[in-house]
Formats: sequence, C-alpha cells, structure tokens
Amino acid sequence: MELAASVTGAIFTETVRSMSGSVRNRINATNRFEENWRAFDTALPSLKEIRTKVKKVLETMEVKGESVQFRLRRWLEDVEGIVSEATSLGEKRLSSILFLKWRLGYKLSSLVEDIKRLEELGVHLLDRCAGDGSVKRIEYIPGPTIFGLTTATGMLSDIAEKLKDNGIHIMGVWGIGGVGKTTLVKALNNKLGKEHNTHPFRLVVWVTVSKEFNLIRVQRQITERLKIKTNLGDTSEELAGRIRHVLTEETNVLLILDDVWEPIDLNLLGIPFTRRPDSLKVVLTSRFHDVCRNIHTDVDFKVECLSGDESWKLFCQSAGNVARSDLVKPIAKAVSRECGGLPLAIITVGSTLRGKKDVKLWNHALKELKRSVPYATSIEERVFKPLKLSFDSLDDKMKSCFLFCALFPEDTPIKIGELVSYWMAEGYIDEEGNHEESMNEGMTWIENLKDCCLLEDGPHDGTIKMHDIVRDFSIWVTSSSQSEYHSLIMSGSSLREIQPNKFVSSVQRVSLMQNKLEKLPESLVECAQASTLLLQYNSHLLEVPQGFLQAFPSLRILNLSATRVRSLPQSLCLLYSLQSLILRDCYFLKELPSLNTLLKLQYLDLCATGIRETPEGLEVMTRLRHLDLSRTHHLISIPAGTISKLTSLETLDMSLSSYHWNTKGQVQVGHATFEEIGCLTSLYALSVRLFSIPSLSFKVYSLIGRLTRFQIFIGSDVLSLPTRFDMRMIKLSSYNVSQVSIGWLLVNSTSLILNNCTGVNELFKKNLVNEDIRSFDVLKSLTINGFPASLGPSGGSMAQLDLFPNLEELHLQHVASETISELFGNLGFRFQRLKLLDISWCSKLTCILLVGNWILSLPSLEEIRVSRCERLQELLVYSPGILEASHEPLLPKLRVVKLKSLSKLKRICDQGEPLECLEQIEVIDCKLLGSLPISSKNAAGVKE
Repeated sequence: MELAASVTGAIFTETVRSMSGSVRNRINATNRFEENWRAFDTALPSLKEIRTKVKKVLETMEVKGESVQFRLRRWLEDVEGIVSEATSLGEKRLSSILFLKWRLGYKLSSLVEDIKRLEELGVHLLDRCAGDGSVKRIEYIPGPTIFGLTTATGMLSDIAEKLKDNGIHIMGVWGIGGVGKTTLVKALNNKLGKEHNTHPFRLVVWVTVSKEFNLIRVQRQITERLKIKTNLGDTSEELAGRIRHVLTEETNVLLILDDVWEPIDLNLLGIPFTRRPDSLKVVLTSRFHDVCRNIHTDVDFKVECLSGDESWKLFCQSAGNVARSDLVKPIAKAVSRECGGLPLAIITVGSTLRGKKDVKLWNHALKELKRSVPYATSIEERVFKPLKLSFDSLDDKMKSCFLFCALFPEDTPIKIGELVSYWMAEGYIDEEGNHEESMNEGMTWIENLKDCCLLEDGPHDGTIKMHDIVRDFSIWVTSSSQSEYHSLIMSGSSLREIQPNKFVSSVQRVSLMQNKLEKLPESLVECAQASTLLLQYNSHLLEVPQGFLQAFPSLRILNLSATRVRSLPQSLCLLYSLQSLILRDCYFLKELPSLNTLLKLQYLDLCATGIRETPEGLEVMTRLRHLDLSRTHHLISIPAGTISKLTSLETLDMSLSSYHWNTKGQVQVGHATFEEIGCLTSLYALSVRLFSIPSLSFKVYSLIGRLTRFQIFIGSDVLSLPTRFDMRMIKLSSYNVSQVSIGWLLVNSTSLILNNCTGVNELFKKNLVNEDIRSFDVLKSLTINGFPASLGPSGGSMAQLDLFPNLEELHLQHVASETISELFGNLGFRFQRLKLLDISWCSKLTCILLVGNWILSLPSLEEIRVSRCERLQELLVYSPGILEASHEPLLPKLRVVKLKSLSKLKRICDQGEPLECLEQIEVIDCKLLGSLPISSKNAAGVKE
C-alpha cells in the first residue's frame, strides 16, 4: 500500500507540475499576444504595399509582351495565402478565451516571421526587375554566322534539343582550336534569345574563362552579368556566396562557360547544382575532351572540321566572287583544301585573298600553304600555316604593329587609343603629323588588320581583341630567339617572380604586365635591342632595382602603371631613347629623379601619382607632346617657366588635380601662370582648374579659340571634372558670373556648367537685351545646379530671342522653378533641338511642361529623366483644347522616360498624347503613379 501510495503521489505531483508548466506557458504566450499582434499590424501593410508594386511590374511586363516572371507570380501566390490567413485571424482577434488566445499567439508569431520573409524576398525581386537593377534574360553576343553550314546548324539544333532533356545538366562542346566552338555557342546563345517563348531558360549567363584561369575574374564576370553588388577586396569565397544566394532563387538558368582549359569546380565558383528538372544547366567549350570528362559532363559534342563542300562555301564567302572565276577557281579550291577544314583558317586566308584577281598571287599563296614548317604534325600547325600566310602578306611595319597586340593578356580588351600611342612611341607611325593625324593612321591600320581577320572588335567601344588562336600564333612567331620579332611575353600568368635567365640579348619586347611580381632581378644580360618594357598591373611590385633598367639601354616605352613603387632608380636617366614613360596610378610614387636627359620623351603620364611638384628636367623636354597630370591630388607646385618651354605640347590634362592655375599678378612668385599655357601654339586639348576667370587678352583669347577640346573649371570648390576631352566645356562653381566679363570665354564653348553660382539671371539678361551678344549660340549642353530662385530675369517675360538656339541637353538640379515652361517666356528658350531633359532635386517643381502658348512641340526631344522632385504631380499639363487643336504630336521622337523617387507623381501625360516612338520607360519608387503611357500605338516598340 505504501508503495502504491508512493507511486500514485509521484504521478500526481508530476501531473500537477506538467499542468502548471503548460498553463504558465499559455499565460506567457497570452501576455505576448498583444506584442505579437502589434508586430503583425506593422508587418502586414508593408507586405501589401510591396504586393501592389509587384502587380504593377507584372502588368507592365504583360503590356510590353514579355513573359511573366515565374518567381514574381509564385511570390504573389504565397502573399495571397498569407493575407487570407491574416483575415481569418483578424476575425478571431476579439476572442477572450484563454486557450484561443494562446493558440493565436503562437500562430501570430509564426505568421509575422513568414510576412517578414516574404517582404524581404519581394524587395529583392523588385530590385531585380526595376530600373538600373534589371538583368537582361539573354544578352545578344555578336559573332560569325553559321547560316548555310549544314554540320554546324545541325549540331546547334542537337544541342538546343538536348538542353530540353531533364536528365542532362552539364554539356561539353570540344574540338581543336579554331574549329568554331565559340562561334557555335554564340549562335546557341542568340538562338535562345530569338526563341525565348519556346525554351525553358529565363536567364542565360555567358562567361569567358580563358587559358590563364583566374577564379575571381570569372566570378566577377558572373556578378557583373547578374548585377550583384560586390566590393573591390571581396575574396573568392565571398563572391561565391553572393552568386550562390542569387542563383538559388532563380530557376531555369543556363550558364555558358567558353574556352575552358582545365577542370573547374563549379561549387568554388558559387554555382548551386542539383538534379531538379528546373535547376541550372551548364554548357562549356574546351579544346580538350579530358576537361569535359573531369567536369563530369552528361553529354559531349565534338566539333569537327568542315567538309570539303562546306569549306569551299565558307571560303567563297570570305574571298568573294573572284574565287569562283574560271582562272582562279581551281587554285582557290586547292587553297581551301590546304586550310584543313578549320573555319578560322578558311576565313583568315579567304579574307587575305579577297578581291585579288592576279593568278600569280593565288599560286604564290598555294605554294606558301604547302611549305612545311616546324612541328608540322601538331594540331596548332594546321592553323598556324594559313595564319602565317596572312601574316606574311603584311608589310614590315604592319607585322610589328600586329605582333605588339600579343603583349596584352589573353582575352583582354585592348584600348585603341593606348595601342596607337604605343605604335607611335615605337616609331611605326610618322611623327611629323599631329596627334589626330597619327590616330587616324593607326585606326586605318587596325581596320586593315581586322579585314585580314587578325584582329576583331572588342567587347566595348574603342577596343579591339585578338582571337585566342591568333594570339597563340603571334606568340609562336615571337618566341624564337632567331626571330627578328623575338619577344618575352608572360603577361597575365600570375607570376610572383621572373628568373634572370628568361632575358636574352635578342629580345625586342618584354611584357610582364598583369602579374603578381614582388621583385625584379638585380642584374640581367644586356637586352640592347629591347624597345618596349611593360610592367603595369603588378600591384605587389615595390621597387625597380638600379641594375634592372640598366639592362635596357634602348627602351622607347616603359610602363610601370598600377605598381606600388615609391621611387625610381637613377638609371632611368640613362634611357636616352625613351619616348613614352607611363606611371599612371602609381599612388605611392612621391618623386622622380631628374628627367633632364630624357630629351626624346614625347609622352609622360603621371596620372594619379603622389607627386607634390612636377619633376625636375621637365622644362627641357621640347619634344614632349602629351603631359597627363590628372588626379594628382597632392600637386601644389609647377615652377614658373616650365610649361611655356614645352613648345611641342599638344595635350595637357590636369582634370581632378589639386593644382589651381592663376593669372599673372595673382600667383606666388616662382609659380607658373595661366598665361604660360597661352604660349603653347601646338596645344589642342586642355583640362585645367582656375581660381578665377582670366582677364581678356589676345594670348588667352587665341588659346581658347584654337583649342579643339577643353575643360576649364573655374572656382574654389573641389568638384569632379570628366577625365576625357570629349567637349569644349566651361564649369563655374560658387562664382558670381555677373561681375566679370565671361562672354568671350563662352562663345567657343559647347558645354556650360553653373554650380551654385550667383548672377545667373543677370548673365542671361545681358544676352536678352543686346542681340549683338551671342554668347550661347554654339552651346549644346547646359547644366544648372543650385539656384534658389526662379530662372529668368525680371521683365523678361516677353523674350522673343532664342537664347540657346542649338541646345541639345538641359540638366537642372536644385533649381527653384515651378515649371520648366518658365524658361520659355523668361529666357526665350525654344528647345527646337533639345534631345535630353534631365531634372533632379527641384523641390518646387509641380509639373515639367505647360503645353500651350509658348510650347506647342518639342520636335527633337528623345529622353526625359526626372528624379527626387518631391512636389511633382504631372510631367505634362495641357491648356484646354490643346490636344484637339494640335495637328502634330508634342513629343514625336520621345524614346526614353526615366522616373525615380517622385512621391506625388500621379500622371505622366494625357492618354491622348501619342508617344509612338517610346522604347523604354523606367519607374522606380513613384507610389501614386496610376498608369503608364503605353497603348496599342507603341506597345510593340517598348523594349523594357
């Protein structure tokens, strides 16, 4: 009995403890009920607001004919479920039952977490879809056509079909160099772009890997394509995490990895890989089947050489009709056969012989192709032989210019301006002409090399690149010590050290750029013939030994840009033949040795160095043509008489330099004056900062008149200047423009920037009341930033004169006008040639244009950008009956509208306004905007 009582007591005690714990938990949960409900009341409206934005985005995408984003649709479905559940909970909120409140408390807590998760995901999806953060589904990649090549088009169809197979996730495309692998996958990319409604991929990402594999470089290509925000110092692990986070949220993604030379761990790249039907798929190209196998491809396609018929068809496309003429055709067919079916070789040889009608030339070409060369049995030789034919057809200077391109790392875009400057320093281009003439000659040579298929367009404007095979050929040509073009090329190879035995006396050029070199050899065999030494982008390099430069007595080009050198050795002064010294972005370089022996120097680039004064000996450089002192943030001294002695100077770039020029009488004794620049009769491009507007003198006036490009910043504030001479620009900051004579300076300017200036209306009035003053006739761009009053002088409401007859761009920031239409009546603006209207931070602006009276049409306007104007309600406001009365549209050429952070904007324009040319409209954070100006008249043309 005692035992039973003991057991019963223990059970009762434990039961009571359990019940009391449960009740206590319920009471605590009930106490948290109101706290959870307050969190719920805060979170749900925010989620509903994001839901509204998502719906608008989807509506816009549907109007434009785009496929609806699956992720947005799925997100909306989840949100609707949450909202429905929230409504149900709201009905139970007033219940006083303890048990029900306990249950609701737990449910609310879980629901708030779900709401916050969906809110975060919604913001992320909107960022991906809106404005500048949008990611194009498929980017068109230019490349040769495969039209008419049966084998290639057939393989393209096979690859596209295999991509639909849910059991295939990684696909390899392999074959020898020059056989057309990259061309094939470019065609695949573009095919998917054209047929986006018939394939499952919502996103295609193209990445070029290259022979010298660099994990971070490849990752950055992916982050740039996906518009993932990164930091300069991010590690590969951090980049992989960001890539993985974004791609995990995506479905049906295709990743194309072009030119893979070794197996890649996709996980290290940040590629999330599963075997789900909608998971990411990969297509890679490689010269080696082993690479495909080691990456565990599911299926591989070998790209074979072209058949005889296809080779002949492609050859005729490249060589033109002359190949089919009766006399040439038999020889042309033999030449085509000698190309071995390699598309690159066929195109190269065919382009070289295009238009050549002399049978002797064709026979010579055939003879050269049949000649044996070293290592004739290797795969590379099958390409190198036909490439050598094209190379041998060049004259000596053109050969040297072509081979110079191989000094740059593989797959690196080469800036045309930089390349031509090198050619000029090497002496390949005539020094007698001015810079513009020399650049034109260089551009002509580049076009000739492109016509021979030895160079091709780069990924950006103003760049070119070498095909991998062509670069390999170039290195093969220059690698022999017996070659007259012998070069040491180890650029982009991740070198930390270079052995002295790599340098031999026969070397002509040395390229060690874009490595990780920490030191250079102290002494070398003398490289007496070397003319070029490229060491830029070795960010770990701290010094250049005295003996190292002594080994290169004949140097014409020395580039140490973006290294960490703090000083240069005295042996620099022994480089008597030096034409080009480039020290750009050497931030730690504080001073240079005397340059008074470098009498042949023509190009000196000290941009973004740490120098405090110009180097000693600069004044004796009478052959110097280009001096770059831009971004010299510590420069405080230019000795008097230095600049005026540079009698050959053509460009002087001091944009973003801390140095302010001043005029005679206002400058410290011993310092250069602005008048010295007026002595430079060869100068055509100038970018400088002045403390004040110089007094009108014949010397200064004639200087401004003869400059082709200039950027002159006047004022005390430190503001940015563009770093390129792309216009004739005057920028005034914190200056009273009415107190000095400025018209003579503006009459030659195409761009005027007035930043926080006073006296602006008075300046305009002078031109309005006196028709003989035409200061703004050539002005094409006007920027006004920081003007607290309405623009336009009092009494100017009847202005009949068009003050800016040729204005194409108008930028207004922090201006107090209520409407831009004020500029019509007060200043006589007509805007007949205006192409861009850019307005931001104008707090009093209620509408952009009042249509009627002064404004009936803006015939040339192509783009409107408006942001952060807190009172703006409408872009266009119409006078009664104006739309019905007008026979012409107000904005017949408007293509682009970009609107951002306009909290009160309700309408863009009247629904009757036909914006037939509209192509792009971006709306970000405009909560009250009810509709977009998209109709049946322009929906087909709107691209995004």
